[in-house]
Amino acid sequence: MKETDREAVATAVQRVAGMLQRPDQLDKVEQYRRREARKKASVEARLKAAIQSQLDGVRTGLSQLHNALNDVKDIQQSLADVSKDWRQSINTIESLKDVKDAVVRHSQLAAAVENLKNIFSVPEIVRETQDLIEHGELLQAHRKLMDLECSRDGLMYEQYRMDSGNTRDMALIHSYFGSTQGLSDELAKQLWMVLQRSLVTVRRDPTLLVSVVRIIEREEKIDRRTLDRKRQTGFVPPGRPKNWKEKMFTILDRTVTTRIEGTQADTRESDRMWLVRHLEIIRKYVLDDLTVAKNLLAQCFPPHYEIFRSLLRTYHQALSARMQDLADLEANEIVSLLTWVLNTYTSVEMMGNAELAPEVDVALLEPLLSADVVSALLDTYMSTLTVSHGWSHMGLGRREGGPFWTGRNLLRWRMDLPVPWMFEQNLQVAAQISEDLKTKVLVLCLQQMNSFLSRYVFLPVESIVSLKRKYLKHEAEEGVSLSQPSMDGVLDAIAKEGCGSLLEEVFLDLEQHLNELMTKKWLLGSNAVDIICVTVEDYFNDFAKIKKPYRKRMIAEAHRRAVQEYLRAVMQKRISFRGAEERKDGAERMVREAEQLRFLFRKLASGFGEEMDSYCDTIVAVAEVIKLTDPSLLYLEVSTLVSKYPDIRDDHIGALLAMRGDASRDMKQTIIETLEQGPAQASPDYVPIFKDIVVPSLNVAKLLK
Repeated sequence: MKETDREAVATAVQRVAGMLQRPDQLDKVEQYRRREARKKASVEARLKAAIQSQLDGVRTGLSQLHNALNDVKDIQQSLADVSKDWRQSINTIESLKDVKDAVVRHSQLAAAVENLKNIFSVPEIVRETQDLIEHGELLQAHRKLMDLECSRDGLMYEQYRMDSGNTRDMALIHSYFGSTQGLSDELAKQLWMVLQRSLVTVRRDPTLLVSVVRIIEREEKIDRRTLDRKRQTGFVPPGRPKNWKEKMFTILDRTVTTRIEGTQADTRESDRMWLVRHLEIIRKYVLDDLTVAKNLLAQCFPPHYEIFRSLLRTYHQALSARMQDLADLEANEIVSLLTWVLNTYTSVEMMGNAELAPEVDVALLEPLLSADVVSALLDTYMSTLTVSHGWSHMGLGRREGGPFWTGRNLLRWRMDLPVPWMFEQNLQVAAQISEDLKTKVLVLCLQQMNSFLSRYVFLPVESIVSLKRKYLKHEAEEGVSLSQPSMDGVLDAIAKEGCGSLLEEVFLDLEQHLNELMTKKWLLGSNAVDIICVTVEDYFNDFAKIKKPYRKRMIAEAHRRAVQEYLRAVMQKRISFRGAEERKDGAERMVREAEQLRFLFRKLASGFGEEMDSYCDTIVAVAEVIKLTDPSLLYLEVSTLVSKYPDIRDDHIGALLAMRGDASRDMKQTIIETLEQGPAQASPDYVPIFKDIVVPSLNVAKLLK
């Protein structure tokens, strides 16, 4: 209490200090006092009223508690009296069992009386319902069927309540209403017929389809009520639950499957294009059906049925099953199938069509064929393609008119189809399916081409040997000898062709390393020429069994080709030197590599007693032009190069000057024009080396485009 007084005094002091902060406020002290007195009186009055209200409430509460106590005592006394009376009347209650049974029978009889009219009119209702079903009045027919089932189920339920073990009476009721189940089945058949033709019915008579859906919805509600009553009482009417909604989706699934399977009008025996026609019909049917389902059919079903999503899933599953059934196919049929499955199905011509958006998202569609099935079909196609690509049998083996002689006295065979054309056709077909298959077919084509070339090399030799044996024997029988020089000429031509093919293989193997010459990598220290020398030497070790004249010729040709490829790299404009130091390093590297090539071919030709160094001198001469430090002497150096190698052209000179990197456009033009005025004359024994070297006018990237 003292603490409260102190807080009140402190608060009062603060309040007074807040009021009296200026001298002029002292004149208003009396006014402030009266105002505070009024506030105090008001607060005290409110406090007294609140306390009085609380006291009145307490007084009322005590009065109510007193009354409640008296009521509890009265109830307690009444319960005691009731308990006493109940104990005294137990025997009397047992004697009223007959009354209880009478009440039950009265309840049953009341139900029977209530349904009496329906019971007597069952035959008539059955006939009316049958007529309504036959005339297509499905809603009215279902209403009468519901009345029959309600009467039957009500009577059976009352019998079940009275005596669930009395099967005889239950059977009697069921027998009397026996026609009800038949009517239900007949109505169901009509419903299923409408649903089977739902995509047609929704265009002609959507009201009929809506009636069918309403009937199914009614039956679903009755099924739910039946199951609820079963949980409560254990009673289930006969024929329940009908599950017509589930059967409806089953019918739709079966209809879609039948529609997809029924689109095949032809067979392989009657039409080679049967599969293409079959797939095109499927595409049109599916697109039309889904468009109708989205725009019309969905309006006839409740939203929670999600009928379009259900039909989309059903069509997808049916198509997937149909595609898997089409397993035993030929190569061209596999292409058609995979093209349709992988490309057409998700394109704008089908599932990606704007009419189906946004309900159909092709990104969310599962593949029609699993990866394993697609892989198996691709393997089958590749194996079939491998068999059909037996080039030596399909091309050389099926020649018409036999071999023929060319103007160069070479024996050639006609092919039914050009090999590049066959490659292109197969690659175009594979590209329709996927880029992965295109790559596989390309690899297969290259493998088959390699096999074809090997066969192509040895087939003429085998044929000539066969011809030699045949005709030598024939001439011997007639006593005429075959001209030996003619025979030697033919065999020599064949040998040259064979050696040329072997050299082609060598330079195909060297192509990667030749492309590395005259590049930035080469200038910084590439070992491309080392690899070239080792590879050439290794190949010629394998050629050791070739007869000396042909081996000598092969070495000379390989020497010429190696130098020519080196010079071709110079003319390819792959690099342009940035200064005298780079030109010096590049030229010295060219001289060293020319010496490497010279040493290699001297070693290979050491057993033939001839020196073949002139080719490598060409590289050294070109290096001297590049190494020149005084541009004023460039014309003189180029003139010397042209005099040594008369087959060099102005585009070669231009490429060489471009590689130097310091010749102006005017200087290049002056040098080329001056050299054109007095072209050098080639000596009779000069072997052209620049003649076959082409200077590109475009870079490789542009050529590839």
